[in-house]
Amino acid sequence: MNNNTVPKDIKVVGLTGGIGSGKTTVAKYLAELGVPVYMADEESKNLLNEDPALKEQIIEAFGSEAYENGQLNRKYLAATVFKDTEQLEKLNAIVHPAVFTHFDLWKNRQKSPWVVKEAAILIESGSYKSCDAIVLVVSNKNTRIQRVITRDQSSAEAVEDRINNQLSDDDKIPYADYVLLNNTTLEHLYEHTYELVKQLNLRFG
Repeated sequence: MNNNTVPKDIKVVGLTGGIGSGKTTVAKYLAELGVPVYMADEESKNLLNEDPALKEQIIEAFGSEAYENGQLNRKYLAATVFKDTEQLEKLNAIVHPAVFTHFDLWKNRQKSPWVVKEAAILIESGSYKSCDAIVLVVSNKNTRIQRVITRDQSSAEAVEDRINNQLSDDDKIPYADYVLLNNTTLEHLYEHTYELVKQLNLRFG
């Protein structure tokens, strides 16, 4: 058998956190520290814009309004799914298998003994079950809301809708092997991330 077809025993560290928690910043710091990071949320957006079969499934499920000038109409889709659990589950059932396959191909190209898979709903989707460790970034609700309002120019109501469609930090903590608290400065968060890498290198390196 060709060695390239043999799955590698690469450990997967799941990175998650609610909207505005700072998980994307942690992912950026991990990448800066030399860790291969797969941004599942970003990759899912890329796939939704670039994969013809996926586009077809989305249009069939949510209508032609789901795309505008060939690109995903994120505002339309968000408005459709974030207040309707059934619609959200329908979207996830289409997107998650495609992302899982894409991640697996990416992972097997890496040379590191462990990689990070970042995903906002890692726990809610059940994807955590395929991870060897879970890192959870937590932050208080008001801080999260203000961060997202500043970042996305969203309304507080829209941000709360998204928060309410995710598990609370209290519900997620039992799944986590490592919890990073992010209520203070970026410097503090970087220090925590640096220590996390040291711990994970000891565990998986």
